[in-house]
Amino acid sequence: MMGSHDEFDDFFGDDDDAPVVDTRADGRLLRLPLARLSPNLVNPRTEFGTEDELIDFGKSLQRRQNQACPVVSRGAYLKLWPDHSESIGSVDYVLVSGERRYRGANAVGLAALNCVVNDDFAADRRTFMEAVVSENVDRQNFDPIEEAYAVDALVREFGTNRAVAQHFERADGWVTQRILLTYLDPEIQRLVRTRSMPVEFGRKLGKLARDGEWSAAQQFEWWEEQQGLRKAASEQKKAQRAEQRKQSRPPATAATPDAKPTEDASGSSSANSGDEQLANTSDLRSDTSSARDSEEQPSRQPEEGPSFTAVKPSSSPDGRQEQGPLPSRPAPTPEPVAVVMPWGNWPAVLQILRERMEPADLEQLAKEVLG
Repeated sequence: MMGSHDEFDDFFGDDDDAPVVDTRADGRLLRLPLARLSPNLVNPRTEFGTEDELIDFGKSLQRRQNQACPVVSRGAYLKLWPDHSESIGSVDYVLVSGERRYRGANAVGLAALNCVVNDDFAADRRTFMEAVVSENVDRQNFDPIEEAYAVDALVREFGTNRAVAQHFERADGWVTQRILLTYLDPEIQRLVRTRSMPVEFGRKLGKLARDGEWSAAQQFEWWEEQQGLRKAASEQKKAQRAEQRKQSRPPATAATPDAKPTEDASGSSSANSGDEQLANTSDLRSDTSSARDSEEQPSRQPEEGPSFTAVKPSSSPDGRQEQGPLPSRPAPTPEPVAVVMPWGNWPAVLQILRERMEPADLEQLAKEVLG
């Protein structure tokens, strides 16, 4: 490490509180004061985050700067763009990339940044632009609009779409698809930046705008039409899924055919559904079972003696009464068989009740259930 006064102070002709510090023996890795740095003016990137995001990033740089910023000397940069002299001011170095680091450092008042000086980046415009753009083009979260302008800038330096595609080892269409976004109206581009418009729709619209020289109004009209079509397609898919779910359900049990409409207190006619009948029957099943048991109880009592059929005597033509039929013993009543009620299957319960109850009793039960 160098002493309190180093040769770089004499070189820059000042006594800045944040002196240039040579951190390596070859002198290429330097810690440069921000006042001696300037971003380049050909960087296609324009979005660097909100003020709060830059402050957070700057705080992380205060703790540790993991990646040094590549820079070129002022003279090397102005050989490529001599008209930028006034714009960059009196700085001594120009950033090749790392402008977000530069802005974050400024946001928190950081004095200096670690930089690597390499004038080879300024061998020609093509080399410089490739160095500026390549770091961002390979980022997955790169703003698609900035990527479009970055690729467009490369095409201007490389000469053709194919030259850029070959340099980055991409298909020719990769270059063309990105440049199409540069034909969008700035407000439409904002929709693409914020992901309110999918990138694939932006590229399709960009081709239409390029080929048809569409105005901003025509571009917005096309997008509104596409949104309507997308909404209709989404609703159709929802309806199809609902129909598929409906068809996949097991068939519902048929309602009891004996259900009759009843009139409520207001005089309007209504019919209980099968589910209502089942619910009412469930509530009264204990009463129904008791009624059935009490009705069937006499048939279980033994006969005390023979039964006779009463026949009114009739007179014969000669005045003699005819003898009635001889007493006969009726056929024995079969012992009733216990039935296990399938309470979980209400239609089956109702069927058993209809088979085992007399019509009058069944009608009385229905009146009690239906209220």
